[in-house]
Amino acid sequence: MTHPQLKPRFPPENYLNRELGLLAFNRRVLAQAQDERMPLLERLRFLCIVSSNLDEFFEIRMAGLKEQVKAHATVVTTDGKTALEAYRLVSAEAHAMVTEQYQHLNEVILPALAEEGIRFLRRSSWNEAQREWIRTYFIREMVPVLTPIGLDPSHPFPRVLNKSLNFAVELEGKDAFGRSSNAAIVQAPRVLPRVIRLPEELAGCEYGFVFLSSILHEFVGELFTGMTVLGCYQFRATRNSDLFVDEEEVTNLRTKLQGELPQRHFGNAVRLEVANNCSETMTEFLLAQFDLKPGDLYRVNGPVNLVRLMQVPDWVDRPDMKFSPFVPGTPKGLAKGANIFDSIRKNDILLHHPYQSFAPVIEFLSQAATDPNVVAIKMTVYRTGTDSVLMESLIRAAQNGKEVTVVVELMARFDEEANISWATKLEQVGAHVVYGVVGYKTHAKALLIVRREEGGLKRYAHLGTGNYHPRTARLYTDFGLMTANEEVTHDVAEVFKQLTGLGKARTLKHLWQAPFTLQQNVVAGIQAEAEIARKGGKARIVAKMNSLLESEVIDALYKASQAGVDIDLIVRGVCALRPGVPGLSENIRVRSIIGRFLEHHRIFYFLAGGKENVYLSSADWMERNFFKRIELAFPILEPKLKKRVITEGLKFYLADNQQGWEMSSQGVYQRRRSSRSKPHNAQGELMVTVGNS
Repeated sequence: MTHPQLKPRFPPENYLNRELGLLAFNRRVLAQAQDERMPLLERLRFLCIVSSNLDEFFEIRMAGLKEQVKAHATVVTTDGKTALEAYRLVSAEAHAMVTEQYQHLNEVILPALAEEGIRFLRRSSWNEAQREWIRTYFIREMVPVLTPIGLDPSHPFPRVLNKSLNFAVELEGKDAFGRSSNAAIVQAPRVLPRVIRLPEELAGCEYGFVFLSSILHEFVGELFTGMTVLGCYQFRATRNSDLFVDEEEVTNLRTKLQGELPQRHFGNAVRLEVANNCSETMTEFLLAQFDLKPGDLYRVNGPVNLVRLMQVPDWVDRPDMKFSPFVPGTPKGLAKGANIFDSIRKNDILLHHPYQSFAPVIEFLSQAATDPNVVAIKMTVYRTGTDSVLMESLIRAAQNGKEVTVVVELMARFDEEANISWATKLEQVGAHVVYGVVGYKTHAKALLIVRREEGGLKRYAHLGTGNYHPRTARLYTDFGLMTANEEVTHDVAEVFKQLTGLGKARTLKHLWQAPFTLQQNVVAGIQAEAEIARKGGKARIVAKMNSLLESEVIDALYKASQAGVDIDLIVRGVCALRPGVPGLSENIRVRSIIGRFLEHHRIFYFLAGGKENVYLSSADWMERNFFKRIELAFPILEPKLKKRVITEGLKFYLADNQQGWEMSSQGVYQRRRSSRSKPHNAQGELMVTVGNS
């Protein structure tokens, strides 16, 4: 199935660039690290999250731009930019952001931590006792696993793993064989910690840390006996990590992927990070080795991989410098041990994570695995982690003789390996494992349980906006619906029939499904509000999602705004729509919420003449979600639950003037702050109010 590529109806200047939008999102994350109201160790964590996000940005988005530039692609994006124009703008912004990030680390975060007795000891400040302890650590823990590689005709430049820590060493003199190589590479194995804690009595403070790079810089000479070290410089290469598998040519997707995964670590380099003390000679040499240009070079004042500092807050026992602990609530009637099927039969159950526990979902599947009345379980798996209690329940269910069908998405980026592993384990116990539909990622979050009850077979379903992943359910905001509604569960069964079998897609009564009806129903919902507004009626749209990019939906929103529809968009990440443009979008407001939890639920609200149609979804408003993935949007039918979604998922966020950012018509975000109105922090208020609802 292909979607006709419709050209946007408005001039290019009415759309914003995707890559610049992603960097703007990371600017907002960086602002969390710069926010003095945040606990100090959480500020360090946000600084690390920026680095992690930028890694993926370079591995996927920047890599794609560079491929287009290399191919002299003539494609012009919705915002009217060529790949080369976009690359230059993105590169300039990325350089500026990285400079600001390290400046904040060195000038604000590290000095503030030092005042609290958490110090990162520089080589220049080591005393004799510290130096001796660190040298002993180097000899005992590091030397046995380090492999220095002298560069000469018989030792070419080594293959450098994606994002690995390496050291380029400039040397002088001759070795034991009379060789006079003037350069060597030392690769730091991933088993070595990047930060080492000193004993408190030696550190002179409660928490004293030393960077692995500092240790190697100080003692690297011991790896090159009799030679003079002129310089030692840490570096890190980021590579293109987008897997290419021509699914139409593949007879066994899993086997093909298993062959491709190891190559991800050695894709084309897209970025080179070096310490700011790296000599020009060595910098030029490294750029040449990775076939990169000066614009791809990022000189940093500190460790080249801040992501590895993410563990430091966990090592430091200072609750006063972290977010206060939060224990999710459990809805009444779903206490552990209660029969979950009885509860769902009485009423639909809405779970709002992370404010409410993910445990009922785990319990739902766990009870199904051992319940003698359950005859079949069907589930989609996109991301679930390397150790998953949910997957263990599916394995147990299959072992108990139940019909278990699992749709595993092998192409879930960066989770391919874990998903292949689970697919293998499930097949070994007799579960039916399918990989969805060739050419379409299965991103829908659905679980269907069939149970034998009085009167025949009864279906139960769980539908969600987030992954079946207990860890992220504590960090991401998501909604999940448990229902025994016969029409909804019938729709879910039809979707599973499509995914595992063959045949035409049947019309679903309640669910909107990509790639068939989701986009056209979203557009129809927007157009219906526009029609009401044109006739003088009250019209309102509120939508919350991670990304808004699809041009046909944006065009429909522009037309709805022109018709007088009142529109609020809560978009965490990238948004290509320009709000507040006179004559085009003056009735549209775009805001972004960045806080303690990652905003992840997708909610679509249409006033619909007072009926208030509310849908929850796994899909963002992006071309890939509408036309290249299998996605679901599901309605909230029970009035009490609908009211909860509107209140908890939308109204709280629209009132937020502490963690909210508002986008201008130029695509620039400003914090929403009002000294005249009462302060509102959506996430903070939801932590207090939702737990036992």
